Amino acid sequence: MSKTVDLNKIRNIGIMAHIDAGKTTTTERILFYTGKTHKIGEVHEGTAIMDWMPQEQERGITITSAATTCYWNDHQVNIIDTPGHVDFTIEVERSLRVLDGAVCVICASGGVEPQTETVWRQADKYEVPRIAFINKMDRIGADFYSAIEEMKERLGTNPVAFQIPWGSEENFKGVIDLFSMKAIGWESEDLGASFKKYDIPEEFLEKANQYRETLIESLSEVDDALMEKYLEGEDLTLEELYLAARKGTLLRSLVPVFCGSAFKNKGVQLLLDAIVNFLPDPTEVNYAEAKNPKKEDEIIECPPDPNAPLASLAFKIMSDPFVGRLTYFRVYSGTIKVGDQVYNPAKKKRERMTKILRMHANKREEIDQVSAGDIAAVPGLRFTTTGDTFCSEGKPLLLENIDFPEPVISIAIEPKTKADEDKLAETLERMQVEDPSLSVRENEDTGQILISGMGELHLEIIVNRLKREFNVDANVGSPQVAYKESISQSAKGEATFERVAGGKNQFAKVNIKIEPRSRGEGFLFENQAPETQIPKAFVPCVERGIKESLMSGIQLGYPAIDIKATCTGGAFHETDSSEVAFTIAASMALRDATKKANPVILEPIMAVEITSPEEYMGNIMGDLNTRRGRILNMGDRPGVKVLIAEVPLSSLVGYSTAIRSSSQGRASFNMEFKEYAEVPKNIDKEIKEKSGLIFR
Repeated sequence: MSKTVDLNKIRNIGIMAHIDAGKTTTTERILFYTGKTHKIGEVHEGTAIMDWMPQEQERGITITSAATTCYWNDHQVNIIDTPGHVDFTIEVERSLRVLDGAVCVICASGGVEPQTETVWRQADKYEVPRIAFINKMDRIGADFYSAIEEMKERLGTNPVAFQIPWGSEENFKGVIDLFSMKAIGWESEDLGASFKKYDIPEEFLEKANQYRETLIESLSEVDDALMEKYLEGEDLTLEELYLAARKGTLLRSLVPVFCGSAFKNKGVQLLLDAIVNFLPDPTEVNYAEAKNPKKEDEIIECPPDPNAPLASLAFKIMSDPFVGRLTYFRVYSGTIKVGDQVYNPAKKKRERMTKILRMHANKREEIDQVSAGDIAAVPGLRFTTTGDTFCSEGKPLLLENIDFPEPVISIAIEPKTKADEDKLAETLERMQVEDPSLSVRENEDTGQILISGMGELHLEIIVNRLKREFNVDANVGSPQVAYKESISQSAKGEATFERVAGGKNQFAKVNIKIEPRSRGEGFLFENQAPETQIPKAFVPCVERGIKESLMSGIQLGYPAIDIKATCTGGAFHETDSSEVAFTIAASMALRDATKKANPVILEPIMAVEITSPEEYMGNIMGDLNTRRGRILNMGDRPGVKVLIAEVPLSSLVGYSTAIRSSSQGRASFNMEFKEYAEVPKNIDKEIKEKSGLIFR
């Protein structure tokens, strides 16, 4: 059963960070202290509740975002624990799309790392208010103040310490609260469930006063009345400070910073207080906006009102071993009850809500309804995919979809036996619905299935799941880089399609002009053909024919990008012209134009950050040079050097083994896609000479 929860008492939050910063460990403590679990799960032991997949438990990393609901101080907190590895960035993207606030976990010794920057940018994109938790204060090299400086420099934000640490590394005892000006320490006997307040030790008093002054100055800038009282030297009440802190957080003019050690059970309850006190409820964020499918220029506001017309977004689909296909959704306005029929305007289909589930990682609780501001899941939907909208058929609307990144690396896969053939196709289709960053296509030349993803680990997990979860045995090829194609100069093309099919004449003529666009600008179509040559009804067919041809590639079958195509003219016949004829003619005209446009091959370039002890940096830099790497910057972190570079992805296949060898296992690296760039002439020649996919 479900109970009605006051919207002001709901918090939809995400836990986000770089890999190994302690997101899942922090979430496990939250579940323990809120009474959701009675035993603390540990990532390193493979017992974390939120890392429920076998692959997550074995590797000690989060692969899929897991949702749970807990209660703290009479508030319902819906939490999504997101992955930190760049290969699974889509999980962060679609989670942030539906969340109202976020906790960014930062390692006290590692500081602001590459994936922290990536998730921070994603949160900026969706204007998500957030708080920061500087974790692992007990670690060697932990430096709270350095982490705050890195937040300013690398994230371009305004971090404001609401706490400072009481000691650090092996001397970390707890935190000093700058609001109450008390030191807080945790009892180890009860796994940190209880804590005590103390007077601030003498050696920390000066620093605490200094940071409290900074805190009050920052809060005064948010609230004019508070500023006036502060300048006049009046005492500020705790309530006034808290209200200003909440206002500043919601406006995103400041980021509250807390600290602790989740693994040592210190600081998590105060973080929960901060989630409730400072992060927004569903009424305090910008209303979701939708389009009217019948009038695309009409914007429809979706207020967080349970009685308003329904507006809900399906943001994640996964396979559940017990209930089958499970769709997670966020309700922005309206209410969905068990048995309701909702309308999916993208698919023009109706779906029935046979059950509504409150999820706790991979466990579930049935509820009878879900209202505005809440997150739930539903099993058994047939047509819905990630990014689809649920609404009332009588009041249709379309919420903004979710952007998915382009895959950058591929492998060939084929079934080992005839019996596995149908099963493989069916399973890959199912996995593609779950994971929109996974692409599946057939190589027309070889007949092999190519699966493309965000990195080697992403594809490794996909293959592992195929074998273990779905019992599909397959041969897997070596990783292949997902190249693209483009053009380097303008050209014109024309084509006439004229033939008899099924006893009926078919006719269409299309003239086009193509031009290169800047990297990342994508495809643009423009129609300049007079209606006397190509009627308006056939223009969408011309655009479709050009797009389909670009997806098939120019020279080598890789999708073509960053091209502007202009339809300049053509011809039609009153009775013989058709949509199919114009689609084919446009495709032929594009092929004619691209031959003359000096086509080029593009390769993915990765932004790489390498962390290593100084003595191995010479080997690493020399190796990067042989991989066509471009070193951009070299910096310092406690005990290590940090190198920033740009390297073609084709040179990084298998790099994890190489970097371990050149540093005796002491260096680590992270990479994320940066851009596509034209390959050098010698590499262009190699790619063209290379043919076929060789299996391991």
